Formats: sequence, structure tokens, C-alpha cells
Amino acid sequence: MSIFSAFDINASGMTAQRYRMDIISQNVANANTTRTEDGTPYRRKIVTFTEKESQTPFSRVLNEARDNYSGKGVKVSGVYEDKKTDFIKTYDPAHPDADEDGYVWYPNVNIVTEMTNMIDASRAYEANATAFNASKAMAMKGLEMAN
Repeated sequence: MSIFSAFDINASGMTAQRYRMDIISQNVANANTTRTEDGTPYRRKIVTFTEKESQTPFSRVLNEARDNYSGKGVKVSGVYEDKKTDFIKTYDPAHPDADEDGYVWYPNVNIVTEMTNMIDASRAYEANATAFNASKAMAMKGLEMAN
């Protein structure tokens, strides 16, 4: 694995985590959106990742060639709506989106969960940035030694 592969891997990790933070921010911003374009409450979005440019499952690569490296980072495989979590039903007859019984359906966004996910994404971004800087320092040290 070359030093430039390490840069690519860390950069892909930072890009993926930044995108994840954008989606989490969108979830938080829409936590009280009771009506979207289709007339339903906002539905929480989830980001999923996969190994970038990998042709074989990780376990097979690990078992067949422990010394070889396969894959070049991470990529966003998709953004999905959370359909497992139900909307939050709240009694508020004064709300313009209340049904005939006075209940309003709020998005399935839990602020505590979103903030926890934001901290997780932020720490993962920081870890990738630290690894990137370590790789950069090793490359610089190698260039100093060559002179």
C-alpha cells in the first residue's frame, strides 16, 4: 500500500462522515416538520456506507491474503428513510395539521439520537483527519530523509 492510498482512504472517510453530518443536520432541522410536499410528516433519513471499490467480502480478503490490502476507503452506499420508527403522535388540537381528533403526527426524529450520531460522525471525521495528518507527516519525513 502506497502512502497515496492512505491519503485516498482517509479523504474518503472524511468525505463520507461530512455527508453523514449533513444528513443528520437535515434531520434535526426537520424535527418539527409536520407536512412535506407529499402531505406526510418528515421521515428521518439514515446514511449507509460500504467499502469502496472492493470486489470481495472483507472476511474472504482477510482469510485469503492477510498481508494484501483490498479496497480504497469508504463510500456512501445510500440514504434511506427510517421506516422502522413510527411517527410521534401528539395531542394538539390548535395545530393547523391536527386531525379531526386533535392529534398531530410529528416526524420520527429523536434529537438525542441525532446528536449522538452527530458526535459519532464528528469523532470519525476527526480520526480520519488525524490519520491523514500522520500519513502526511510520514511522507514529509521521508522527503526530508531523501535530501
